[in-house]
Amino acid sequence: MARIVLKFGGTSVGDTDRIKNVARRVKKEVDAGNEVAVVLSAMSGVTNQLVEFCRQIAAPHDQDAREYDAVVATGEQVTIGLLAMALQELGVPARSWMGWQVPIRSDGVHGKARIESIDTTEMVARMKAGQVAVVAGFQGIGPDNRVTTLGRGGSDTSAVALAAAMGADRCDIYTDVDGVYTTDPRIVAKARKLDKITYEEMLELASLGAKVLQTRSVEMAMKHRVRVQVLSSFVDAPGTLVCDEDEIVEKELVSGIAYSRDEAKITLVKVADRPGVAAAIFGPLAEAAVNVDMIVQNVSEDGKSTDLTFTVTKGDLDRAVKVLEARKEQLGFERLLPDSNVVKVSVIGVGMRSHAGIAQRMFQTLAEKSINIQVISTSEIKISVLIAEEYTELALRSLHSAYGLDAA
Repeated sequence: MARIVLKFGGTSVGDTDRIKNVARRVKKEVDAGNEVAVVLSAMSGVTNQLVEFCRQIAAPHDQDAREYDAVVATGEQVTIGLLAMALQELGVPARSWMGWQVPIRSDGVHGKARIESIDTTEMVARMKAGQVAVVAGFQGIGPDNRVTTLGRGGSDTSAVALAAAMGADRCDIYTDVDGVYTTDPRIVAKARKLDKITYEEMLELASLGAKVLQTRSVEMAMKHRVRVQVLSSFVDAPGTLVCDEDEIVEKELVSGIAYSRDEAKITLVKVADRPGVAAAIFGPLAEAAVNVDMIVQNVSEDGKSTDLTFTVTKGDLDRAVKVLEARKEQLGFERLLPDSNVVKVSVIGVGMRSHAGIAQRMFQTLAEKSINIQVISTSEIKISVLIAEEYTELALRSLHSAYGLDAA
């Protein structure tokens, strides 16, 4: 007998028929003799509607964050009640749990709270007695006993945190995809589903734009060594297990190719080449909450000035340009060149730690396709390059083949 947490996203509980389908899946686990807790999101589109209601009452910067959370947390209350009823209709004992009833204790940062502790004593006792616990994802209770929400995608984090707190054997996350693929199958037809992937690789994929799992949930799974399985709510097929590196016997050299279109590039031409300039540039950007990702500085030929290029998210581009232009005289650059027609492509794999030549193969492959690399950044298990957006599909397909990831 195993103790498992099942998490179902918004599309999986999009209407009452789908909620009944979820109930049948949960019953299978119960019939197999497992202790089961289920974490649910709101129905797809409902949270957006609740956010819009708040916006119609008050502009985002004028909203009381506590009341905003009180409103947007209600979507999950509907789905947990409906699923508990659907399970009871199938003869499965079940009850719903709001975040505050568990309780899932969080900090007081409304709208993006972080989970601090979960007391599962009462819930586990009921699960041992055969009752399914149906838990609202995305929410907790703050130090002042007010409802808090964990930010978008927070239900994944709720599920992993609950699994860690109750010592679950596994956390199954059901979504609208049937696992983690070597790259986006909508672009690369030969992409294949991975049976297993390490926490580190999944964390890189999640942070680089793969929408399968939310980054915070992967971080938590890695920290607490929670085995996470990604499955489809709509296809009865094996998914992808996200686990410790030790569980994977045959480690792939490269596990996946990720890409992010949410990139923009800024080049500062002829910046003074002197100590403190980088701090003078990136300090004000940090103060303006602009997150800088890739950075490259050209070699200064005359020892006086150099070009500096870095990337920000597309949403931060205008703000970043405004901040830098306001300090043009102080920073002493000649001109600023913004470019939002770029994409970041990344090659990811724990096999990189022990094999040379991965980067060379990436650069060679792109060169053969006449794709110019604008910026490069690396980590222990990842190489990222910035290229013109028009070459996204060509780069993904070429690299996927180059690293032997194509399905047979």
